[in-house]
Amino acid sequence: MKKLSQKIVKLLIKKKLKISFAESCTGGLLSSAITSISGSSKVFTLGLVTYSNQEKINILKVHKRIIMKHGAVSYETCLSMVKNLNKISKTNISVSITGVAGPKGGTKQKPVGLVFIGIKKGNKTLVKKCLFKNKNRNSIQRSTVNKALNLILSFAK
Repeated sequence: MKKLSQKIVKLLIKKKLKISFAESCTGGLLSSAITSISGSSKVFTLGLVTYSNQEKINILKVHKRIIMKHGAVSYETCLSMVKNLNKISKTNISVSITGVAGPKGGTKQKPVGLVFIGIKKGNKTLVKKCLFKNKNRNSIQRSTVNKALNLILSFAK
């Protein structure tokens, strides 16, 4: 994770790109992965942990209807999170994460390990649905951050 974070910070500095994050199930782990790298202050501007639905609505302006209809862990919520984060932060790249890290809280429709990662750069937006098989909370969080870092790297190039 550290090598990947270093690579990203270096690349973002070189390309003069700014990045922001809105995290839910990772609780700031993605922000921590980037800010642990020296020089990250040149590229990292904002990291929000919007853990509750209420804060997704209040801070990220995710419409209440989206959460009520699709749930907090959904493609639609993740998309809204990343688009609105981009408006708030005005960064070149924005990333949102929402999911079920477990070990409790999963359902048949939304099992533990289901995570959505949204990324937006310019007019290109992607929401990636992931299903991590290891049901360990720490493992799911770390796998999510790893996946997000790889997405950032491919978007930043």
